[in-house]
Amino acid sequence: MLLDPHHLSALASILRHGSFEAAAAELSVTPSAISQRIKALEDRVGAALIHRGTPCTGTPAGLRIARHAEDIGLLEANLARELTLDQREGPIRVRIALPADILATWFIDAMAQTGDILFDLVIDDQDHSADWLRRGEVSAAITVGGQAVTGCDAIALGTLRYLATASPAFMRRWFPSGVSAKSLAQAPCLTFNRKDNLQKTWVTAQTGSHLAPPTQFMPSTHGFVEAAIAGLGWGMNPESLVRKSIADGRLCELVPDAPLDVELTWQIGRVLAPALEPLTRAVRRAAAQSLIVPARPS
Repeated sequence: MLLDPHHLSALASILRHGSFEAAAAELSVTPSAISQRIKALEDRVGAALIHRGTPCTGTPAGLRIARHAEDIGLLEANLARELTLDQREGPIRVRIALPADILATWFIDAMAQTGDILFDLVIDDQDHSADWLRRGEVSAAITVGGQAVTGCDAIALGTLRYLATASPAFMRRWFPSGVSAKSLAQAPCLTFNRKDNLQKTWVTAQTGSHLAPPTQFMPSTHGFVEAAIAGLGWGMNPESLVRKSIADGRLCELVPDAPLDVELTWQIGRVLAPALEPLTRAVRRAAAQSLIVPARPS
């Protein structure tokens, strides 16, 4: 099925900006023209593509087609570079799924090393970021483990180390006799969101038990650290974010020398991999500076 590139750009712009008016401004046409393009595209594919609202959001079909449109833009930009043409109207756009902890610890360094790229980051739990690739809604993702998503290249990046940390006052209150299955079942823990299994994984590794401790939901990486310092609960924090707080005594490990190591993988659509090779190199360099036993950068 051949789709009009003007229709595709209208769809992608609406979903980026959340309204027909903003898309019209970006594409230098009237809102009426944008509406006509979307109607024509919906008639062509035989399905609704946009949920009209504030903001406008994509239906599953709309999100998939918008992803296709942006992939085409990446491939065209790569072809222009290979042919030494200078025909791009602006920077390319890349949609990437990654966990919040990766963004908070090292991924911005990778973004800063790239050139003419606009990033659309989708933040999801590390155990679920690969799902965005499987659905075709992103071009690349940081995932856990080394199993490649079908149609993607998988590059091992290294290991992100987490430490179970809490404030000294919290330790005195909840673990006066040490950390055990009984005390862990009673002590409040911090959880990023309902997809976050890091705390439960660590508890199972330490005790052999599947526990359900009281939970405070804290959907912020830096807020997670601050909440632990404030004594609201214990939680798994990236070592790089709590190293200073441990050194100055504001935090301590629940169990010394008991980290949770999470292996990270960069996965990128195989068709798009050549066009995004500069980004892949930047990701590998940034990971090599922050992760344990990183893959050697190219």
